[in-house]
Amino acid sequence: MNAANSPLVKRDSALTEDNPVKQAERGQRSDVRRAKSGVVRTVVGRPGFGAAAGIVLVFLFFAIGSRSFTEPGAVSTWLAPSSLIGLSAIPVALLMIGGEFDLSAGVMIGSTSLVTGLLCTELHWNIWPALLVSLAFAAGIGLFNGLLVSRTGLPSFIVTLGSFFILQGLNTGVTQLITGNVLVTGVNAAPGFSDLKDITGSSFTVSGVTIQISIVWWIVFTGIGAIILSRTSIGNWIMSVGGDAGASRGMGVPVGRVKVGLFTASSVMAWFVGCITTSKLGTVTTNQGVGQELVFIIAAVVGGCLLTGGYGSVIGASAAALIFGMVQVGIFYRGWNSTFYYAFLGAVLLMAVIVNIIIRKRLEVSR
Repeated sequence: MNAANSPLVKRDSALTEDNPVKQAERGQRSDVRRAKSGVVRTVVGRPGFGAAAGIVLVFLFFAIGSRSFTEPGAVSTWLAPSSLIGLSAIPVALLMIGGEFDLSAGVMIGSTSLVTGLLCTELHWNIWPALLVSLAFAAGIGLFNGLLVSRTGLPSFIVTLGSFFILQGLNTGVTQLITGNVLVTGVNAAPGFSDLKDITGSSFTVSGVTIQISIVWWIVFTGIGAIILSRTSIGNWIMSVGGDAGASRGMGVPVGRVKVGLFTASSVMAWFVGCITTSKLGTVTTNQGVGQELVFIIAAVVGGCLLTGGYGSVIGASAAALIFGMVQVGIFYRGWNSTFYYAFLGAVLLMAVIVNIIIRKRLEVSR
């Protein structure tokens, strides 16, 4: 018998690494490993991954410390403040993806509410014409910020910081000059106020749990923002402008109009949040919304938006707003001092920036 044709030799050769069957099996295992690795990189590399992980961790932290935190009534309680932060964080996130900042988003909530309140209480207007005037005021401020940034090239940080101080000073000065106080009361007595409250400040009951209508608006606008960013040419423009404005302009993207539109949207959303807070309280204070602009920016960063622009997620920003709402209520359930909330914001901001940098570097190396 020929040694080459020996069954023993054939069996040994079948076990060698040069066997085509073995090579195919190794290739399949390699493909599976690459597929698994690709899925992991895709999930971890999503802009909202950090916020999603944060929701789980924060929820478990407060749920373990207080069982009542997970009750349906408590869930509704921490969803309510989350909705107001989330609504404002949506346009702020889009602005950051577009490479710009808006430090006037918080004070605009109070400014537009004061315009509405003063028209209703001092001139005895119906709430709806007053709201139209305050809407035009909001759009005008947003248009001013956007045009100043796009036409002069000034940093949006400086432009909107200037707008912040101007509006804050006008809020207090004008209100005190007209009313002699820093509080505008009696807005809830204006004609048409009950209709506004039904739309923006009402609540409904589901299985015995009270749900604020602002939560529904939050979900709706989050969906709209996510669709615009991921499914439309406007979303592509926003990403492109934030990534490289010069290259985008060379490809025909209307960079100036995109930025003006984003600033205007931010101011208009501040007006809408002002409508919600006014309809809930029935009064307006001169410091309403002041300081919240930093919370909105932190929510956008925690949600995956890079400070350099061109990358981020609307859903991630809304998820971060949910974290902040849980912390606000969770601190109360734990019996802690409410000032710990601001310490938490600072710590979360630092961790989010560090994690985003690490993830981005690892993804770039893996590619």
